[in-house]
Amino acid sequence: MDLTFLITNAVIVACIYGLIAVAVSITWSSLGLINLGYGFVFSFAGYGAYLVSERISEHPVLVIAAAILSGALAGILICLVVFIPLHDKQNFTTRGMIATLAISLIGSQSLLMYFGPRAKALPELFGFWKVEIGGLVLTSDKIGIVVCSVIMLVGVVLWMRSSRRGLEIRAMMMNPHAASIVGIGIRSTGIYVMAMTGAMAGLAAALLSQTYYVSPFGGLTPLIKGVSIALCGGLGSVQGAVIAAIILGFTEAATSRFLGGQYVLITQFLVIISILIIRPRGISGLLDKAREQ
Repeated sequence: MDLTFLITNAVIVACIYGLIAVAVSITWSSLGLINLGYGFVFSFAGYGAYLVSERISEHPVLVIAAAILSGALAGILICLVVFIPLHDKQNFTTRGMIATLAISLIGSQSLLMYFGPRAKALPELFGFWKVEIGGLVLTSDKIGIVVCSVIMLVGVVLWMRSSRRGLEIRAMMMNPHAASIVGIGIRSTGIYVMAMTGAMAGLAAALLSQTYYVSPFGGLTPLIKGVSIALCGGLGSVQGAVIAAIILGFTEAATSRFLGGQYVLITQFLVIISILIIRPRGISGLLDKAREQ
């Protein structure tokens, strides 16, 4: 068994889908919203990067920046259409989940109508070079995916720890009711949360485009895997989402290598079910008591 191959592919998968899983966890823990609109955010960001590469420049920095900004814009759109009108209504969790799913389906269908069913390809963002370390050959796309994902996650963590808005988001994650009592604006904080998490999904779209094409419904699988990883790690737990992303990334890599890609979702869901049977709240997540009331 080529252990280094499995570990390398597991890390790549964990970096891409882990971004969406962390975004799902942050959105839930701070806003109480299970955002099923990340499928649309993912596809919208991919097409935003595609338009920039076709009409402006194929420079990697511009293409990645376009994906991040497009994802943030789509996140703000969902916040304005779903979160702000519904956050103080009865049964917000259920209504928000249904509304974001509707946004995802309508948005994906709109992308299909505008761009057509043919998938689009983004340029190679990281070149064609490779590095050999102790017999392990790492290609430029793998290194680029890991570096970009780590930079994004570290940047989000540092921003949340040092900036005023970041501290407000952390307060919302700890206790949204108490945060609102001390004067933290739920609506304004929601815009920042959705923009930040949308940007994370946008980066994931650009990174995954190095393996798959951009398509109107291309965000469906990343959405399913991102939500699954978030549930497995424990909704609201960023650390749990990272751990779950590594576990399911290794599961996907091993399944693809030994059984075939058609069995990936089956094995991943078996792992998720097993973990949730043992730990119903996820690997390390604890649902806020305020959510349970």
